Amino acid sequence: MAEHWVENHRRDSWRRQAKAGGYRARSAFKLKQIQQRFELLREGDVVLDVGCHPGGWAQVAVEEVGETGTVIGIDLQATQPVDGAILLTGDVTDPLIQSRLLEVLDGREINAIVSDISPDITGNWDIDQSVAMSLVAMVFDFGLPRLAAGGTFVTKMFQGVGVEELIAEVRPHFSKVRRFSPEASRNSSSEVYLICRNHTPWGAPETPVSERYEASLGQRLNGESIDVEPTTTRFKVHRRG
Repeated sequence: MAEHWVENHRRDSWRRQAKAGGYRARSAFKLKQIQQRFELLREGDVVLDVGCHPGGWAQVAVEEVGETGTVIGIDLQATQPVDGAILLTGDVTDPLIQSRLLEVLDGREINAIVSDISPDITGNWDIDQSVAMSLVAMVFDFGLPRLAAGGTFVTKMFQGVGVEELIAEVRPHFSKVRRFSPEASRNSSSEVYLICRNHTPWGAPETPVSERYEASLGQRLNGESIDVEPTTTRFKVHRRG
């Protein structure tokens, strides 16, 4: 009971700080703490926020890139406008949404991709973890070809089966890859953020991350046939506030 009280008090503290600072969700402080530690977003950057609802991360990104930067957010759920950001509604894997994003980019490369998405939770840990990791791999597949050399990529993951395999497949694309747990994350949460810095597209594998991830995970599971392609839960975001 004491630990539960401490955790609830801690979460309420972040909510109060978010409200006082004008942020839409306590999760904004996760990106702020990542930024304070790694300084990934810079003035003038083009930033893509995948799974942007309710807009807290977009708010932080706008602050960091300034008036000369561009922040584009994508989410299945419509997000209330964020001053200084362009928000798109739809599935980031949908060709129509991708075409719309390319129109907005107008030939510019993305300097930073940030993603705080997670799938709807079914309650079956194995299924939830499989879908969550596959979701992350798909975001890499979409984002890497559009990420500038030297760019950064931040994404939420959940500790469990498949994490090591995915990290191994992502490493060839960046010079620095590490895990980080912001203070604003729950003590009881298994979430962790993968911080990927200095995108090095030269010499990186051409095969999509998702294909390599599925192959390496299958090898780990002794060749069992697995299906890591999200179906009805594709890019449907589970809100955590």
